[in-house]
Amino acid sequence: MSTTNAVPVSLAEIARIAGVGRAAVSNWRRRHDSFPSRIGGTDVSPQFSLSEVEQWLRSNGKLTDAGAREFLWPRFEALGSRDESGLAIAEAARRMRSPRARSVAPELSAEAKSLVGDAARLGRNEGPRETFEFLLQRWLDTHVRQLSTTPTQLATLMARIALDSRIGEGDGGLTVFDPACGTGHLAAAAAQEYDGPGLALLGCERDPALAALASARLEFATGGRDVHTEIATVDALRDDPFTGLRADIALCNPPFNERDWGYEELATDQRWTHGLPPRTEPELAWVQHLLTHLRPGGTAVIVLPPAVASRKAGRRIRGSLLRTGLLRAVVALPPGCAQPHSVSLQLWLLRAAPDGPHAGPSAQDALLVDATRLGKPGTREQGPDWDALTRFVRSAVSELDKPGGELPEGAVRVSLLDLLDDEVDVTPGRYTASGSEPSGVELAASWDELAGSLNELGDLTKYLSKIGLMAAEPRTTATVGDLVKAGALTLLAGQQPSDTTARPQEAGFPLLTVADLLMDGTPSGLLAPGAAQTVAEEGDVVVAGVVRAFRAWVHQGPPIALGPQLYALRVTPEMLDADFLAGCLRAPANGRQAGTHASSSSRVDIRRLQVLQLPVEEQAMYADAFRRLTAFEALLARAESLGKGLVADVGDRLAAGGLATALG
Repeated sequence: MSTTNAVPVSLAEIARIAGVGRAAVSNWRRRHDSFPSRIGGTDVSPQFSLSEVEQWLRSNGKLTDAGAREFLWPRFEALGSRDESGLAIAEAARRMRSPRARSVAPELSAEAKSLVGDAARLGRNEGPRETFEFLLQRWLDTHVRQLSTTPTQLATLMARIALDSRIGEGDGGLTVFDPACGTGHLAAAAAQEYDGPGLALLGCERDPALAALASARLEFATGGRDVHTEIATVDALRDDPFTGLRADIALCNPPFNERDWGYEELATDQRWTHGLPPRTEPELAWVQHLLTHLRPGGTAVIVLPPAVASRKAGRRIRGSLLRTGLLRAVVALPPGCAQPHSVSLQLWLLRAAPDGPHAGPSAQDALLVDATRLGKPGTREQGPDWDALTRFVRSAVSELDKPGGELPEGAVRVSLLDLLDDEVDVTPGRYTASGSEPSGVELAASWDELAGSLNELGDLTKYLSKIGLMAAEPRTTATVGDLVKAGALTLLAGQQPSDTTARPQEAGFPLLTVADLLMDGTPSGLLAPGAAQTVAEEGDVVVAGVVRAFRAWVHQGPPIALGPQLYALRVTPEMLDADFLAGCLRAPANGRQAGTHASSSSRVDIRRLQVLQLPVEEQAMYADAFRRLTAFEALLARAESLGKGLVADVGDRLAAGGLATALG
């Protein structure tokens, strides 16, 4: 495979190519005079020639586990243009499937066409689908700020509930339609979930690069089946290429909050049978567009921002959708399910009225499902437990056509009489809140847990209050830097990983960042296998090296990857006790002494932190006291949380007239 001197690569990319951590590459650069010289970038973020790096890695035996795909991606990235690199990947995919196909991408530069040929040859040798998916994922990761994609887990959930909810069978198999398909995540999920005969995947995408990638993706997603795929490169609202189409299921994750969606030129469009969508409600235009393309009994599932369920401007259309029985269910998702990650997005399930033997009266209620409780409150950009979410939503939706069926907690049927008020608000949380109140058994369990925590606090209070504390005297101390030199511990610095998110089928380490510590301490990411990483193992002391989040603790449980400004200190047990070390390090005075304090974001110099110099036997006594002090702090926090929760729950119950017995 040919490369070019003009292609730059960073230290992180070199690490990925060689299958090692970034620290190893930095070490090679320091130790080997023959390591390629910097050709660009800065001292902090240097760039090197890909061809020189490849030659050096091969000559020094550093490529035993590296794949040729890793050399391929930097060349696509070097094309510079998002559109050209995307079109080149799509063209390479076409050439992988059809080696003798002539180029149909005249807009590509000569350099891009050469790269397409190299990628196609590599794909045919190493697996066309695997190579395409590798390049596509790298492209999406590189341009994540410019693109909004549907995560695989959400796409699968949408496809499943759409398939589960349709009534009757279409003629000749299943037709799937997505009028804003992006790179084809939703249609690909439908193809994976449907194993019957006769499948057609139809979509629209106004961005040529995305449309080309979607077409390539769906060709691979069909798995060799006889499937008809067609992706039109158009703005579906302004220029619908599938007029007259009646699909079995429609799936869509449309662009949000777009004011220039065609309000003026589409004012008299026949699709607006439920009312002209206001200029500020483009999402309701997409909803009605989907409905015009459903066969009788067909279902549509669309991702929408939560405001669409309650904004005053859209109440007329929402009311019409409810009265005609088309809006069958609204599901509120936990934050983190898709971009924007901080918002609790919704799924709207719509179904065209069936005819023939399936026809019946219009629905008199709607199913509202609040799945927000399945998220992880306080975490940053963290999605839900997808397995639990999928089970819950599918369980609720399975009762859609069973008026007497038992719904899981968090799902309710709401009559049209209650929904069609002045607001026509279909936000699930508005109607499920009362159903989420804790039961008497749950309240009793919380009281018991609080009582147990208070008892433990009492025991620890008695122990800690009896600790004899001497007046402060000068004691011999050593810095962390001294202990590292003495071999008493190893200092490992966390780093910004090259790949921060593992794909669903991959196993990776949970990634802990400083931002997570400022929330609730739960890791907010999953590190992709093979990404540059620093991993803290059980028994390591983890230290946050920033003033606003300064703390130290002994890590318990499975290994976790550490982000920037986090450090793992691995002790030599014969010389140092981990609990003793953590206790000394997390002393507030220690952080004040080692931090610069120019601002709350200032760093703490980990190597300057002080540790008492004591024999291992004496360290054990201190370690026991430190452990109990840590347990005391955790119990205080837990008791506070339980107490506040009980005050809120019991207060709500009392205010609603729920006092069953007089207080003695």
